[in-house]
Amino acid sequence: MTETTAGRAIVARAFGWIILAMMVAFLANSVLTYWFGLPGASAIMTGGGALSFLQVALYAAFALLAVALVMRRPDEALRDEAARITAFNTFLIRAAFWVVVLVGVGDALLSFMRVDGTLDQLVGSDIAGNLGRSQYRGVYFHVPLILLGILIAAVTRGVAFTWLALLVVLAELLIVLSRFVFSYEQAFMADLVRFWYGALFLFASAYTLLEDGHVRVDLLYAGMSRKKQGRTNAFGAVLLGMMLCWTILIIGFGSSSSIIVGPILVFEVTQSGFGMYVKYFMAGFLAVFAVTMMFQFVAQFFEAVADRRGEPGARETHAEMM
Repeated sequence: MTETTAGRAIVARAFGWIILAMMVAFLANSVLTYWFGLPGASAIMTGGGALSFLQVALYAAFALLAVALVMRRPDEALRDEAARITAFNTFLIRAAFWVVVLVGVGDALLSFMRVDGTLDQLVGSDIAGNLGRSQYRGVYFHVPLILLGILIAAVTRGVAFTWLALLVVLAELLIVLSRFVFSYEQAFMADLVRFWYGALFLFASAYTLLEDGHVRVDLLYAGMSRKKQGRTNAFGAVLLGMMLCWTILIIGFGSSSSIIVGPILVFEVTQSGFGMYVKYFMAGFLAVFAVTMMFQFVAQFFEAVADRRGEPGARETHAEMM
């Protein structure tokens, strides 16, 4: 491998890691701005003060850290970098899967006990009343389940989307049986189906991208050589994939009333009486989708550049095996 070729590989790696570093800095600044009351990086143009300057500096710090990590391992193969990013992304998706399973089951059970009138007997009228408030339920009931889901993801392996699909079917089957056999139906039952189905659709997108399982119209692509396919995938990952993810993040975290931040800040719920209190979770699904897809598009970019360079060890996707 020539010095020029090695230099191009380092540039490609640095570009990918800087994209991820900027995303992490953007999310960190959003948390600092909307949850901790800092002025925001954009406020530096309107006299935001030292705190705003520090938030801007956070972007530079993360970018420099990304470059330093690349230069620390200048000979790292692009495919190895892609595999490392995919492994971390797999953990994120696995954690999201366990969170929605635990929160879905726990919140549906809580809603059922509220409807049935047994919650007061179990925890007392004061706590039962508080659990009817979205802020209390979100902080004291959902947050522990979120932490438990992340812990389970850390000690398990694999991504069990098959099981989540099965849970969606079972939740829908429960509605059919209870409605037509027992003439019983509550709002939380339909909420559970929508909650799990939304998670299944958005969380599985990164895995589908990894396995090249998205619908592709192969009028020209299928007849290309491996190197030309790599070039096409590299440009597509940057211009279509990463730009889409940035669009979702920028719009979703643009203000305190934006599509993602707004519902989460106020623990927004549906107006369905004793339904599940997870509407704000479903707004967060968009953020999880954008973040996991960004990780996977960077990994795809690395794989594509490796294909363009003719590097050995290309991973065979499920679509290619089929």
